[in-house]
Amino acid sequence: MLTTVKELLSDAQKRNKAVCAFNVNNMELVQAITEAANELKADIILQVSKGARNYANPIYLRKLVEAAVEATNIKIALHLDHGDSFELCKDCIESGFTSVMIDGSHLSFEDNIALTKRVVEYAKAHNVSVEGELGILAGVEDEVSSDKTTYTDPQQALEFVQRTGVDSLAIAIGTSHGAYKYTCEEDAKNLRLDILAQIQKLIPKTPLVLHGASSVTPSSVETINKNGGRLVKAFGTPEELLAKTIPLGVRKINIDSDLRLAFTAKIREYFNQNPEHFDPRQYLSPARKAVKEIVAYKLKMFTL
Repeated sequence: MLTTVKELLSDAQKRNKAVCAFNVNNMELVQAITEAANELKADIILQVSKGARNYANPIYLRKLVEAAVEATNIKIALHLDHGDSFELCKDCIESGFTSVMIDGSHLSFEDNIALTKRVVEYAKAHNVSVEGELGILAGVEDEVSSDKTTYTDPQQALEFVQRTGVDSLAIAIGTSHGAYKYTCEEDAKNLRLDILAQIQKLIPKTPLVLHGASSVTPSSVETINKNGGRLVKAFGTPEELLAKTIPLGVRKINIDSDLRLAFTAKIREYFNQNPEHFDPRQYLSPARKAVKEIVAYKLKMFTL
């Protein structure tokens, strides 16, 4: 049986830890993530974006997650990542998601509140938790994109939570979507922990969410480039710096790009070393294993 993100974040709050939220869009990713989590006895959030739903078909994705619940002994929540409309959130709630994110960050402050409050009212009637967002992350992830960061205003965060009733709040403190997060490695170290501390002080009971928290694992980037890829200037926020956000109230850490990079790196390497192979099972198996290793590392760093 699926659990809610609210329950997982409440437990993380008590332990002063974070829950890792991994984006999924195919069977191999679901398997890799849940197998690693099950072996470590770590509860997780599997999240699906609008783009993933369009790619894989919502029914297939939901059934894959249901299979993962049946095959493991951990708590798993199914979460909509970056829902951009009330209708999308409503559809996910009615199809069995236990948590949704409504991203009204591109709207005016008042319009964001109005949209988020509408989703919260509908979701709570169905025992579904809601994540809102205030502030804008730079970078690109599916349909979500921006060329600059708009940092979350702490006072607005307080008002937003009070007026909407969200269960958790995604904030912008300098992380970024995608693999091309920063122009140089030094920029990747400039998280605004001071803003985060101010937000936590004002809303200490509200779990905070960090989007764009992939570290763009250097070894994956190097392997991709050695095997025909062209990922130049791909940098992410170091895990050691991300870990410093947890004592300051971050309870959900989103990870997507690192999984894609590990998956792609292993497939590129495999094809380069085995040009005669064509069976998907031959190259998807090591790719799945590579993702499993990344997931285990992230769970040990942020959750356990």
